[in-house]
Formats: sequence, structure tokens, C-alpha cells
Amino acid sequence: MSETTVTTPEGREEAVPQTVADDVADESGQSAPNVLRRLRAPRRPRLWFEILLIAVSYWTYSLIRNAVPEQKAQALRNADWIWKAEQQLGIAVEQSVNHTINAVTWLIVGMNYYYATLHFVVTLGVLVWLYRSHPGRYAATRLVLFATTGVALVGYYLFPLAPPRLMNGGGFIDTVLVHQTWGSMASGDLKHMSNQYAAMPSMHIGWSLWCGLTLFALATVPWVRVLGLLYPTATLVVIVATANHFWLDAVGGLLCLAFGYGVARVWYGALPHALPRLAHPPAPRALVPTKA
Repeated sequence: MSETTVTTPEGREEAVPQTVADDVADESGQSAPNVLRRLRAPRRPRLWFEILLIAVSYWTYSLIRNAVPEQKAQALRNADWIWKAEQQLGIAVEQSVNHTINAVTWLIVGMNYYYATLHFVVTLGVLVWLYRSHPGRYAATRLVLFATTGVALVGYYLFPLAPPRLMNGGGFIDTVLVHQTWGSMASGDLKHMSNQYAAMPSMHIGWSLWCGLTLFALATVPWVRVLGLLYPTATLVVIVATANHFWLDAVGGLLCLAFGYGVARVWYGALPHALPRLAHPPAPRALVPTKA
């Protein structure tokens, strides 16, 4: 612990002890707590940086996800285990939903395209809306999304899982192949571009819940808030109806999202919606006079 001197009203100089935190400074002279405070402070995002960050992050996520070994045998065993466990618990509804909705051609075709497109379109749309309307909350909310996606990679590695449509003797219908629609990177001609056995957790649910909760917490228009709640609900129906996921995969996506919010809560000291809507520029540093 170091000391500094101050001048008393009587003109005497006295030594005043400094705290350890005050004594730890970086090369620029800022204390470590101040550095952390600046890193955590809401600030207006820079467009070029955000575009680059999102592009690189998604490329990295896809690269790692597809680099996870396609452990087909283990993934099929895990799928059989989940399906039998659901049947024993009386909660195996996926096959009934899959067959019932597949009988309505226009509906299942729409769901195929929903599965293929809205996952990206809505997520990017919410990010753009946050950037424009809630710059002070943007970084924290983006951190939730990134942390959610990052921890999902651990699930893909530790628990390879085949989707219901790829189960042996499961009786599920691959709706993309049956109706010849462009609806899944893991079906048809595109199946070699994506890891087919990375179904747990479902990031369709993780991302849609992130979108829905963000809109519900921050939107001011009532019908937009309602849509925010309906979006992940509709997504759950879609991933089950198209036989791309068990509904327990959705539980995995929910747990990943909870982890993401936990990371943001620890880093920023508050959940994203509790941070200020606008980002204020940092206050100018006070100049400390030096002795001649």
C-alpha cells in the first residue's frame, strides 16, 4: 500500500494511505476498477464494428458447429433414448404433431420456409432495432445472444443428437423431402453443409426466445409485445411439426438462454432491459495538477 500527501488548511503536508484498488493502475494511469467501469458502461455501438462482429461470430459458430464430429451412431442412440424416455413419461407428442400438420400441405410448406428463414431474418431485425432504438442496451443484449450461442456449441459436442426425422424406425416424416421445399440445411442437397447431429440444444428456440423476450421487455407498442411472446411459441410448434427437434431440445435452448442472461447480469450488474436506453459519452477525465 502506497501513500500520497495532501496539504492541510494549516499549510502542513500529511501522508494519506491509498487503498489497494487505487494502487493498481494500468499503463495509462487509470485504476483497474475504472477500466472495468469503462468497459461495462453502455456506449453507442459502431455500425461497421457490429456488422463485422456479427459476420465473424456467425462464421466462427458455423465453422465450430460443423467441425463437431458427426457421431452418427451415438446421435441415433441418444435420439432413441430421448424418445423412449418421453414415451415412458407420457410426453411424446412430436410424432402426432408431425403427422397431423403434415396432412395440411399449405401449412407444413409454410412451416418449412418459416424454419429456414425467420431464424435469421427476425434475429437480425431485432438486432437492427436495438441498434437504432436502444443503443445503451444493445451491447448487453447482444452479449446475451452471443453467450447463448457459444454455450450451445458445448452441447453439440457433448451430446450429439439426431433429429426425429433421421431416427431409425421412428416413423417421423421429413417434411422438407416429402414436399420438396427448401427448408432445412440438413435435408436434401444441402445436408452436407451442416452437421445433421447437432440438434441439442435448439438454437431456433434459443434465438427466438431471445427475440421474444427482448421485444416484450423493450417494445412500447402492445401488439409488438404480444408478437414477441407468440414468436417463440410458434417456433416451438414449427421445430416439432417439421421433425427437426424433440421438444426437449427446446428446453436445452431455454437453458442456454438462461446462461446468456446470467453472463450479461454478471458483467453489467443488471439485466439488459434495466440499463439506460441511450448511451451517454463518458465524462471527461479530470486533470490532476502537478507540482512544478
